[in-house]
Amino acid sequence: MKTLISSTLGAALLFCTSHSAAQNRFDDVSISVTPLNGSAYMLQGAGGNIGVSAGDDGVLIIDDQFAPLAPKISAALGDIATDTPSYVINTHYHGDHTGSNAFFHDNKGATIFAHENVRIRLANDDSIGKAALPVVTFEDGIKIHFNDETLTVFHLANGHTDGDSVVWFEEANVLHTGDLFFNERFPYIDLGAGGTVNGYIKAVETLLGKIDGETKIIPGHGPLANKADYENFLAMIKATKTWVEEQKAAGVSVDQALEKGLPEQYAKWDWSFITEEKWIKTLY
Repeated sequence: MKTLISSTLGAALLFCTSHSAAQNRFDDVSISVTPLNGSAYMLQGAGGNIGVSAGDDGVLIIDDQFAPLAPKISAALGDIATDTPSYVINTHYHGDHTGSNAFFHDNKGATIFAHENVRIRLANDDSIGKAALPVVTFEDGIKIHFNDETLTVFHLANGHTDGDSVVWFEEANVLHTGDLFFNERFPYIDLGAGGTVNGYIKAVETLLGKIDGETKIIPGHGPLANKADYENFLAMIKATKTWVEEQKAAGVSVDQALEKGLPEQYAKWDWSFITEEKWIKTLY
């Protein structure tokens, strides 16, 4: 009995410590606000970058980071216009983009929009409650007329995931790419959730064909960007993909490719989540 009690208390302590650590890692996170064009703003904190439309019609947000950051995000929105967004658009299902869904739905009354596969994936996660699920879903896209802007939301198949959407502020010439753009770093392609390297490249090429040199781009991760930044990102993906394909064609195993490493000019794209090793394995 003493052993059982000791084990139970130990497990409980471990859970509490882990939960506390998860909360504490967001304590020092601040939310920065960058005005763009028209009604558009970019918010940065921890997790995916947030797009905002704020004006006379109210507030709409694109993605909402991690759940513990919801009050800070709400306060930042209040500094712009109102802390009660009418709408939330999820660019895909990952928790660093959807974590505050329930907060904004339950506490602020926001309506959540997303591609239908986002709802399916969130609904299949037992740890996610009904309040976090998108209530309006679409297959190809939708237009939202808000704050004197036309927000065109459209789906791009099998890139980062199988449920990726981007949001185009037509009048403001601002594009939120979701995780179809990791500015200045290797991208994460979720191969287990419908993402593919070729689909990712095709999606980026499609988006580059829709923008111009004046477009302001809110990437899923990284600093505010422009078309040249996005072109540089695509060039990196294509060049490293070609390098891996050449290794495979020469009979080089994945372990041998990892030992060789990518050409030196790509070292700067390495980061904590997608290291050079992970990127080579994704391409391989």
